[in-house]
Amino acid sequence: MPRFFVGTPLKPDDIMQLPDDVTRHILVLRLQPGDSVVLFNGEGGEHSAELVEVERRSVKVRIHEFRRVEVEAPYHLTLAQGIAGGDKMDWLIEKAVELGASCFVPLTTTRSVVRLSGERAQRRHVHWQGIVRASCEQCGRNRLPEVMPVREIATWLGALPRVAEEGELRILLSPRATISFSALPTDAPFGRVTVLVGPEGGFSAAEEAAATEHGFTAVGLGPRVLRTETAGIAVLSALAARWGGW
Repeated sequence: MPRFFVGTPLKPDDIMQLPDDVTRHILVLRLQPGDSVVLFNGEGGEHSAELVEVERRSVKVRIHEFRRVEVEAPYHLTLAQGIAGGDKMDWLIEKAVELGASCFVPLTTTRSVVRLSGERAQRRHVHWQGIVRASCEQCGRNRLPEVMPVREIATWLGALPRVAEEGELRILLSPRATISFSALPTDAPFGRVTVLVGPEGGFSAAEEAAATEHGFTAVGLGPRVLRTETAGIAVLSALAARWGGW
């Protein structure tokens, strides 16, 4: 059944006009009055609904019952990612939403190929938020992961407590690490996990040192060097399999 994000309060028995972007999507799908859809507003749970009017420029629905459907991972996972070039960030964010990430932090680093600031950074931020919404519609999540504004890695690290809190795990992915991912705990899931991934050229030695000074454990993913858009997704998949994230 088609699912759509609507960023407004939803109340059973109300008839409401859907936002323009949702209207366009419904027209593309060629849905008709009487068809059933699912609506969610990102605050948890979802509503069944029925299309009651489908016009060229407007679509109205009648909202039905609320269902307390939750498919979130049992831990809060932040993916702090050095900004990758091309459409890699789009793909990475889409897949990370499917794998249960709770928050995204796009980082500018010493070796970043792409550097975003000002109005350009704001446009990309809005664009990534749209990808999160679309991915939630597709994968069945009813709570929207947060996308933080673009930050310099030094600024972001400086805002973190220097010591990880109890029940928090901070992972720095590094090909130079001496600790393997398999050495991480398997039977004691953490409440909060932060995964820090470098851009195409990786982190500088100084950036890795700063991360470890802020409680990050440098972890390796085996003998092969993974691409930036692969590394974080591999870890999210492994954590989900290990700690029940799917």
